[in-house]
Parts: sequence; structure tokens; C-alpha cells
Amino acid sequence: MTTLIAKSPPARRRWGVSRLQRRNLMIGLLFISPAIIGMALFTIVPMLQSLYYSFTDYNILQPPYWVGLENYEDLFDDRVFWIGLSNTLIMVFLALPLHIVFNLVMAFLLNSKIRGLAIYRTIFYIPSITPVVASAIVWMWIFNGQYGVLNEILGWFGIQPIGWLTDPDWVKPALIFMGAWFGGNTILIYLAGLQEVPADLIESAELDGANAWQKTWSITLPMISPVIFYTIIINIIGYFQYFTEAWVMTANREGAAGGPANSAMFYSMYLYQNAFQQLKMGYASAMAWILFVIVLIVTALLFFTSRYWVYYRSEDN
Repeated sequence: MTTLIAKSPPARRRWGVSRLQRRNLMIGLLFISPAIIGMALFTIVPMLQSLYYSFTDYNILQPPYWVGLENYEDLFDDRVFWIGLSNTLIMVFLALPLHIVFNLVMAFLLNSKIRGLAIYRTIFYIPSITPVVASAIVWMWIFNGQYGVLNEILGWFGIQPIGWLTDPDWVKPALIFMGAWFGGNTILIYLAGLQEVPADLIESAELDGANAWQKTWSITLPMISPVIFYTIIINIIGYFQYFTEAWVMTANREGAAGGPANSAMFYSMYLYQNAFQQLKMGYASAMAWILFVIVLIVTALLFFTSRYWVYYRSEDN
């Protein structure tokens, strides 16, 4: 005899979501609501305000006056704007690759098994926790054209003193050279990635007769390519906003910076001058949005090309 068992009706769904799922969603949103509110108030709202200000003539002291695309049109006729953009692009496409390669080489060296390795790792990481302003002041003394340590060392080899911070041809090389000093964080990330490379792959390559270069190029670099991709993205965003070191090392007593002939005038520095020294907030907002679009395009191109050189290891491999 067949027994009929009454089944309770399923929980009512709304738009394909059960009551329990809606409850869990509300609880989750409640927990992250401080972060959502903070992001809305301190990130999204200011961004929308700056977008509006970029179409206005606004000096903080008076209400914004709508001028349409005038700020953007003036920027394209601004000589210093193009100088700042070109100097910034030099840092992004010249200094960044040099620093990435340098940091990667240092990570390989610090991943080797030598005596006193912990001491060497600490030495390379210490500059990363040193305040940037304090480090820049120290480097000002190193690059001093008359009493600097660097020119003193070059003099031992018969090289004439170089105006590192006073010669337009040497300001950017000096800043690029100094930038290698702050690579401790990137080196640490690379070092962590290198230690995650499977040892069995290296051993298999050695059994097949691969030399050190072949193991590095065919195994190690592909395995840490996601880490390299991450550091490139983060550093590109940072180099497009290059500011503190150049400002500290080139600012004069009047508060102006940029080095001789604007050779160290970077995009963020010119934006800062327009916004907070000349109170041209509308003009500076237009600069900020142009920079945002440039960074967005470069980042999107990197993500598009990453499919050809970034290797993501699956759990099955």
C-alpha cells in the first residue's frame, strides 16, 4: 500500500533567490556597509565632483562657473602640460622597465642559498620602510654638485663633477638611479613568487640537461609571470603619479619645483601646482581626468596582452 507523505511547500522565491539567500545577502551587506559608505563618500562622490569641476572655472573661493570644454582645450595648448606628460611617460616606459629588471635580478640573488642571506634581505628591504621625504633629502646630499658623495667617487676615476640636479640632461637619470633604492617591496613580492616555483619542475629540467638560463627562461619566469604582471600594473599606476621624490629634490625656496627648464616637471607636480598653488581647481580636475583615461587605457592594454605571456597554473597541472 502506497503511503502518501505530505511535503511542505518550498520557500517562496523572488527573482530566483530564496529567502535564506536574501537573508545572507542582507547580513553580508550590513557587515561591509562601513566600507561601502566610506568608498561612496570619500572616493565616488569626490570623483563625480571633480568630473563636474573639470567643466567649470572653480577656484574654491567662489562658486564654480560652467565653461564647458574650455579647460580641456586650454590644456592642449599648454606647453608645460605636454612637458609634464612627456617626462611622466619617460618614467613609465624607461624607468619602470629598468627598475622591474633590477628588482627581479635582486630577487633571484636573494633567493640563492648563501651565508648571511637574512642580513642581505633586510638591507634591501629597509629603504622601503624609510619615509620617502627623508630618503629624498639624503639623496639630495648624495647628488650635490659640489660636495656630493657620488661626484666624489666619480672624481677618483678622473670624471668631472656632474650637476645631477642642476643640469637638465642629468635630472631624470638621477631620479631613475635613485628609484632603484625604493624597490624593496617589489623585491619581496618577487622573492615570495620565486619560492613558490615547484622544485620538481626544476629538477626535471636539470635531468633533461637544461642550463641555468634555460631553467630561468622556460620555467621560473613563466611560473612567476602573474606576480610580474601584478607588480607592473601597480608600479605603472604609481609612476603615472610620480611626485614626492621629484618635488622634494627640485623645490626651491619659493615653493616652485620642476628642476631646470622643467626637466623634472612631472604630470602630478603640475596638477598639484594648478590645484593648490594657483587654485585653478577646474583646470586641475581636467588634468586629473585626462590622467585617469591614460592610465585606464594603458592598464586595459596590459590586461589584453597578458593572455600571451602570463601563465596561470591550474590545480590540475
